[in-house]
Amino acid sequence: MTTKRSADLSLDPSWQFPAFTILERTPKAHKYCVCVFVINEGDRVGRQLATMAQFADQIDIIVADGGSTDDSLRESVLEAGRVRTLLTKTGPGKLSAQMRMAFAYALNQDYEGVVVVDGNGKDDITALPLFIKALDDGYDHIQGSRYIPGGHAINTPLSRHLAVQLLHAPLISLSAGVRHTDTTNGFRAYSGRLLADTKLQVFRDVFATYELHYYLAIAAPRSGYRVTEVPVTRAYPKTGKTPTKISPIKGNLKVLKILFKAAARQYDPPKEAK
Repeated sequence: MTTKRSADLSLDPSWQFPAFTILERTPKAHKYCVCVFVINEGDRVGRQLATMAQFADQIDIIVADGGSTDDSLRESVLEAGRVRTLLTKTGPGKLSAQMRMAFAYALNQDYEGVVVVDGNGKDDITALPLFIKALDDGYDHIQGSRYIPGGHAINTPLSRHLAVQLLHAPLISLSAGVRHTDTTNGFRAYSGRLLADTKLQVFRDVFATYELHYYLAIAAPRSGYRVTEVPVTRAYPKTGKTPTKISPIKGNLKVLKILFKAAARQYDPPKEAK
């Protein structure tokens, strides 16, 4: 039975996450969920969800919508994708706000781990079982990587390839104390114990755009959690516009600012909160 309600979750009152609505289409069936982050992805998200449906017997599929207005998440799309729950953000914030929304719901539902992936169709969803296995093996932060054996980077713009290899991954790795090879890749997984750790304070409004991915990549190993990478394939279109929400100049400058702040551990919780 499909039910829709506001997010009246019974959670730690200190948690900060945006207002959102919950449309539950089916009951919880698995110990892990995969959260797909979308906003106005058009037909791309429909195709991706249709492909993901083959894994609905292994993991619950949840869509975390940032407030789409393009009718891309109509009922027929959710049905074809075997989506368990549609979360729709009505409060402020971008990707990291969507992540906090999804994590709050997942922990409230007692999921033991959460796989996260963008809904723009760039990621090869057939890697999902690798994340499930890594969670089963006890890992807490699992990064999908194009740059390890078995991974593939298809039509990656040269500027992005160089930015990851020469700047982004080295800075995050240096701050984390472990080597990360693909730190801009949003195909990842987190254990429930990592997300619920009160010392990490994941549920803070400071995480609004891309901060939370970077923060967790650094904080997880520094806090003694088990981290690993699994091979994934990310493919960009050969021609046409690159599917991204980051504008070429202003957006990339903002990402760089967030990167440097994360590497300098400026998103760590206030000392009194630790």
